[in-house]
Amino acid sequence: MPDKDHKPLTLLQAALPIFFLLILIVWGLILRPLLQGQPAFPLEVIFILAAIFAIGQQFWLGYGWEEIQASIIKKLSKALPAFFILFSIGLIVSSWIVSGTIPMLVYYGLTIINPTFLYLLAFVVPIVFSTLTGTSWGSAGTIGVVLIGISTAMSADLGITAGAIIGGAYFGDKMSPLSDTTNMAALATDVDLFDHIHSMMFTTIPSAVLAATAFTCLGFIFPPAIATTDLSSIEPFLEAIVEIFRFNILLLLPPVIVLIGSLRRKSTVPTLMVSMLASCALALIFQRFNIGDVMQSLYRGFHVDMAPWAGEIPDQAALLLNRGGLYSMADAIFIAFIVFVFVGAMDHLGAIPFVVARTFRFAKHKSTTILAALAASGFTNSLTSNQFATSFIVGDAFKSRFDSMGIQRKVLSRSIEDYGTMLESIIPWHPTAVFMMATLGVSVADYWHWQLLTLINLVVAPTLAITGIGCFYSKEKKARDDT
Repeated sequence: MPDKDHKPLTLLQAALPIFFLLILIVWGLILRPLLQGQPAFPLEVIFILAAIFAIGQQFWLGYGWEEIQASIIKKLSKALPAFFILFSIGLIVSSWIVSGTIPMLVYYGLTIINPTFLYLLAFVVPIVFSTLTGTSWGSAGTIGVVLIGISTAMSADLGITAGAIIGGAYFGDKMSPLSDTTNMAALATDVDLFDHIHSMMFTTIPSAVLAATAFTCLGFIFPPAIATTDLSSIEPFLEAIVEIFRFNILLLLPPVIVLIGSLRRKSTVPTLMVSMLASCALALIFQRFNIGDVMQSLYRGFHVDMAPWAGEIPDQAALLLNRGGLYSMADAIFIAFIVFVFVGAMDHLGAIPFVVARTFRFAKHKSTTILAALAASGFTNSLTSNQFATSFIVGDAFKSRFDSMGIQRKVLSRSIEDYGTMLESIIPWHPTAVFMMATLGVSVADYWHWQLLTLINLVVAPTLAITGIGCFYSKEKKARDDT
């Protein structure tokens, strides 16, 4: 925050870098590709330019580089756990492949799963996994990779599959008492954790039921190619996997380690590292790869060239197996780094919470107050790319207003997640969206319109705010407020 020697921040000064970023996003990511037929601007460049503008404005206001740099470093230090997870997921994917864990799960998944219900399973399985573990990133980076591999082998629509996986992962991330974002939203609004989860049931469960119904229907409308052809069409794929890897029940150990560690609320990164080390040991014990192959997999990702004994590998098998590694997450890490540089520069002036508080002063009634909290959550998370920051910024801006209007704070905590947590996977520049693209290999442009849980939730949440259903205030109070 600015010191006492500087003039008070005006709304225009706080909003200028935000307007500049919005102009770059609208022009570079929307107008150029959609209307001008030109390539979209790289996200890295957009946020570098936005950060330069924000820093330059602060120079003009009289601030020095040292204090701006300190704010950026502070923001990056808080973001380090997210970077650690990004690195870990790259290692997990490659180690689970070289050990044979992912190939084995894909192999048996292909022989068991009814292709018509693939999209429904791609939604339901991550729900179970992420509810038990409390992590959407971990769910997408582990069981999600298996499901996308099965979808690839079945020649299914990868956009629908990715949308289902991400939606299912975010259901658990939102509803699980183990989730960090769920705990943070409750903490930021001084709401009991289970009261917060109970409140979210009113928006999330109906959205999930509708999404599950839609994914069931999509299995019949856009069935995987294998659902309409002879199962023998994937025999070369299955044979290639069997030729490369040796299956053993102990190959289930790496995902079991992740599951147990999450249920026991162990730290995410150490749990993933233990799982990775177990996978490497399994690869050396049961597979025909040497230690050099294992190390190369961790470094640059697994490649089917490491299995010369397998002969010719079908393209679908290579597409599934050639992935992972430390450097597979390089783009996601670099984009996240640049985003946090911009946010750190903005944090120096406290510009984002200031703009949020001033922008949504218009809310005078219960319904408009809840709608304002929803909009503020989406706006803040889109700009900060950080749900933790969003929880505290929006929570601080709206707590007293909810109290004065007789709206229980668990509606505020729910709103923060409905338009904050749920939105981030379809915002192209958000680290979550970048992570999902890098992990699942499907672009936001291909999956966002199939991320049905979020899209339906974006309609359900304001509908409840307008009707008052599930908003936990009496009809008498609502009647007085609306008069």
